[in-house]
Amino acid sequence: MSKRNGLILAGMVLVLGAMGVAKGETAAAADPAKVDKDFAIQGEYVGEYAEDPDEKTKVGAQIIALGDGKFQVVGYPGGLPGDGWDNEVRERIDGEAKDGAAVFVGQTLTGTVKEGVMTVVNREGKQVATLKKVLRKSVTLGAKPPAGAVVLFDGTSADEWKEGKMTEEGLLMQGTETQRKFKDCSLHVEFRLPYEPKGRGQGRGNSGVYMQGCFETQVLDSFGLEAKNNECGGIYSVADPLLPMSYPPLSWQTYDIDFTAPVFDATGKKTKNATMTVKFNGVLIHEKVEVPGPTTAAPRKESVEGGPIYIQDHGHAVRFRNIWVVEKK
Repeated sequence: MSKRNGLILAGMVLVLGAMGVAKGETAAAADPAKVDKDFAIQGEYVGEYAEDPDEKTKVGAQIIALGDGKFQVVGYPGGLPGDGWDNEVRERIDGEAKDGAAVFVGQTLTGTVKEGVMTVVNREGKQVATLKKVLRKSVTLGAKPPAGAVVLFDGTSADEWKEGKMTEEGLLMQGTETQRKFKDCSLHVEFRLPYEPKGRGQGRGNSGVYMQGCFETQVLDSFGLEAKNNECGGIYSVADPLLPMSYPPLSWQTYDIDFTAPVFDATGKKTKNATMTVKFNGVLIHEKVEVPGPTTAAPRKESVEGGPIYIQDHGHAVRFRNIWVVEKK
């Protein structure tokens, strides 16, 4: 966090309790009931910092589990992304488990996380911040399809999807596309990323949602990352999201995508590129972004006829639910 509010993670010793992977536990899991002990520490924290009780400043932090008792913490002055952060200053520091705790070594502050509360004290032992763990939910989570919408998946059947597969709990599995083709439309989709703490980069909860099988909004466990075009929320290889709005893995997250298809003349020549407006967990991250052509690894080419909604399979247990489309006339 920034020097202007005094809470500088680079000068902090952060101690986290209850770490490690017990024998028989699963470190990479699609099931919230099969996580390791590090998962309880990972997450988002919000609170106030104040050297002086009359000068309190809101702060946020994201703690990322990296496997085998290793963590990274990211600090945000003003609050979490989409909830007060200034989209400019953030600080991150690595740490690892030592003697039953994970320690992030700094210079001036000590923080401890226990039972969902992070307490921070200065060199004199004075408590200067308390942050509590929060579980944010997208404002569009559970959004009901409006009248006239095409319901693509409601947990009862995967018939709208080519070779679509469902889990026992009624969730759609990755690696399928719709039977129908779409042109201009608005899409709502909810997804849950697996907990894969030892994965890195594109090897951590990777999938993607493609409009017309051409234009990808990346799906990836990018919790605590920088918000790049190859991270969650990015229009792959085209545009970075405006904010890093990823929630922790195994949280339900939402995309609301407003898509305008490319335009072709009578000869089949393209006269106008596709555009996309995207809300990620209810927060605007792309507004009328022009997409010049199929994004990297797109399985289909642009077409006058439109195309299906395609959910990419990269071998990760990404799950989907509550998918519907409103076609524009």
